[in-house]
Amino acid sequence: MKTKAVRLYGANDLRLEEFDLPEIKDDEILVKVITDSICMSTYKAATLGENHKRVPNDISENPIIVGHEFAGVIEKVGAKWQNQFKPGDKFAIQPALNYKGSMASPGYSYKYFGGNATYTIIPQEVMELGCLLPYEGEAYYDASLSEPMSCVIGAFHANYHTTAGKYEHSMGIVEGGKMALLAGCGPMGLGAIDYIIHRDKKPGLLVVTDIDDARIERAKAIFTKEDAKKNGVELIFVNTKGIENPSEYLNEITGGTGYDDVFVYAPVKPLIEDADKILGRDGCLNFFAGPTDTNFSANLNFYNVHYAATHIVGTSGGNTDDMKESLDMSAKKLVNPAVMVTHIGGLNSVAESTLNLPNIPGGKKLIYTHIDMELTAIEDFEEKGKSDPFFKELADIINRHKGLWSAEAEKYLLENYTKLI
Repeated sequence: MKTKAVRLYGANDLRLEEFDLPEIKDDEILVKVITDSICMSTYKAATLGENHKRVPNDISENPIIVGHEFAGVIEKVGAKWQNQFKPGDKFAIQPALNYKGSMASPGYSYKYFGGNATYTIIPQEVMELGCLLPYEGEAYYDASLSEPMSCVIGAFHANYHTTAGKYEHSMGIVEGGKMALLAGCGPMGLGAIDYIIHRDKKPGLLVVTDIDDARIERAKAIFTKEDAKKNGVELIFVNTKGIENPSEYLNEITGGTGYDDVFVYAPVKPLIEDADKILGRDGCLNFFAGPTDTNFSANLNFYNVHYAATHIVGTSGGNTDDMKESLDMSAKKLVNPAVMVTHIGGLNSVAESTLNLPNIPGGKKLIYTHIDMELTAIEDFEEKGKSDPFFKELADIINRHKGLWSAEAEKYLLENYTKLI
């Protein structure tokens, strides 16, 4: 059958093309992709081309389909998997395969397997590793965003603490403790706030910083102090831009004890150094943001490492259990990954949006792969609605959901948008 997909041929060479998919083998599964969210990692792969560690060297002759944060519906199941999967099932993909030591991953390495496509073929190793995940929720975007949410979740599971006199680590954050998210009002930070407030093990105090008033105000509108308090968390937002000594100010909020868990959501040297300065005894600093500079570094206080038992961890991605946790919490409406989304587009917008991703403001760019639609900021729907009844209704739906994308918005889009790819 035919598919339309965005394929990578070399550095900065992305092309939307229609081509034939081969008939699936007995150990493969054919799926219809509904949504894919664009990741900064895809931008890195697209700009590096074959120089990226996950991208094959022969993409000029055998291009790969980009996109790895995707979800959809199973269309056809090979004989090997028919007792486990069936047509019509909704799915999400865990892209971190690590199959027999290979770095191959959907969106980076496969000719017929990637998220920015109308249809794609899932190879047998995905099922063998348990990385084709069933999804019982209502909206497809929740399943797509379970991948970035799993990265958020994994970071909280990776933090650890110690007990004096014992040589063992207690994994996870300090329950009822003091936590700070620095540069925490971007898309991943918003996902983290949502997860922190609504998970079982949570801090008593959560301080979130940023340097942009608009981002902070949006975060405050989504996550109110009242809602956080109902869930047992004191939530404080701080704009550190005009504060002369941010670490001193943040420490004062704790009464001078410092923080048990500090997460850094931007690869900025002074930010990391402030994070180090606000750690309390046995405090754990999680460097969440991935730098592109291979020599990126910052100064840390090793006196405190020795005498105050402070420590640092870094996480890159989540595992399958983290993704299952995200899918489960989304299906139960405990978290809303839509807090990450600021733009909606069709498959035709993927190539340009991916190559310009660092220059496009806002959070996640969510793609519906069967429509033809320029990448559009959700906040622009109302203006477009003045001349387009479709966007007027979509804007009304958005306004009913705190300005966020929603299952209602997705359903309206899929049922009423007539310009198909």
